[in-house]
Amino acid sequence: MTKTSDVKRTPTAKLGKTILIADDEQDLVELIGFNLERNGYDVLSATDGTSALRMAQQHSPDLIVLDVMMPGLDGTEVCRRLKGDTKTAKIPVVMLTAKGEETDVIVGLTLGADDYVTKPFSMKILLARLASVLRRNDGASAGDSNDLIKAGPLTIDPHQHVATVDGEVVKLTLTEFKLLTALVQARGRVLSRDQLMDKAMGSDVFVTDRAIDVHVTAIRRKLGVASYLVHTVRGVGYRLQEAAGEGE
Repeated sequence: MTKTSDVKRTPTAKLGKTILIADDEQDLVELIGFNLERNGYDVLSATDGTSALRMAQQHSPDLIVLDVMMPGLDGTEVCRRLKGDTKTAKIPVVMLTAKGEETDVIVGLTLGADDYVTKPFSMKILLARLASVLRRNDGASAGDSNDLIKAGPLTIDPHQHVATVDGEVVKLTLTEFKLLTALVQARGRVLSRDQLMDKAMGSDVFVTDRAIDVHVTAIRRKLGVASYLVHTVRGVGYRLQEAAGEGE
């Protein structure tokens, strides 16, 4: 497992994916790293926020496991800086947080984290969640189609993973992009929160309704003048509306 000293170790069944683990609990870092390497991943590790940020910028890992509570820069600040840097903005982030700290979860998701896992956790569950996030990221990179999807002033390019409003690029996280794409592709059909979770995150990932709502709020904020496109159907879910005021 590669630590901040950058000493490389190659796993037996290499998958070509590198995961950075950032947590101030050294024993936990080693346990997660051991299990990741057994499953074919390359592993980088850091035990404080400053080192985690530096390693992410230097190595561009395929995914970052980021603890909320760390010395120096905490996990939410590291996430904010990662998502604000064009070099690291598209690296998926999975936050680790103590059970019951809902505020930390919401802050992380608002900043652009793709998923979260609460401590204590099952190692099998963690590995499954990380694999799911990596699959979603690979799917977004590959793209489902070269055809542009349009709704009002919004244009989505599934192949390039780019959304624009009136020609201006909207900076969305992977999860936000997939949620917005799912709504636009539904063309006015109401999607429940469960359906949105399945389309954006996969059926093997548990995400609370509140997490979906946080993502939708972030999408609306980033869409600016086109925020009306994402319409809330109270008690049911969300749908696309292509004209402001439609359905109100």
